[in-house]
Amino acid sequence: MLADRILFIDAEAIVLDKPAGLPVDRPRDGSDSLEDALESLRFGFQREPHAVHRLDRDTSGCLLLARNPKAHKRFAAAFEEGKVAKVYIAVLEGVPEVAAGRIELPLSKRSTKAEGWRMVGDPKKGKPAVTDWRLLGVEDGRTLVEFRPQTGRTHQLRVHAAEGLGLPIVGDPVYGQVGSAMLLHAARLTLPRDPKAAIEAEAPLPETFARWAHHAGG
Repeated sequence: MLADRILFIDAEAIVLDKPAGLPVDRPRDGSDSLEDALESLRFGFQREPHAVHRLDRDTSGCLLLARNPKAHKRFAAAFEEGKVAKVYIAVLEGVPEVAAGRIELPLSKRSTKAEGWRMVGDPKKGKPAVTDWRLLGVEDGRTLVEFRPQTGRTHQLRVHAAEGLGLPIVGDPVYGQVGSAMLLHAARLTLPRDPKAAIEAEAPLPETFARWAHHAGG
């Protein structure tokens, strides 16, 4: 029940702790998606809420929904203008050479018949993409990191990990190695709403991160 996964709610907004494996938009194969559950998140309102941004199917954590069109427009503008602070937690395949840094790697979309589409680093023609990161812990040759994206490009953190750091996110089916759950979690979201109080939410680490929980507060 998604109604049990609400992190924040008021008259304008809902922040949902989206489970990994649930796509935001309805897939072509007709399998379950967030769109199919919006009716259950009305809570007495005439309109269903609608997602303001997107999380990949395999990414868990904070997803902002707007409860009316005016709020959706304002929230979308805040994302576009870079006013929304987002913090992600991820586990990387390997250990970076330094403990923190900034990745500035423009991204563009590439599509082939053989592999379908993916995002790639493209310093010449790509759209600007910036991610700040820091190391939280190391175990058995893998690393828990905190990502703070300064831009919101498609697959930004996944490509910045794989190409910018040379260390893909564990379980990434496109940019890493298939075989386990992708360990990427949208842990915190803050959206200012002057003069109203900011929207603030924090999503607990899912069970797939259990062995890393003691590092996450670092």
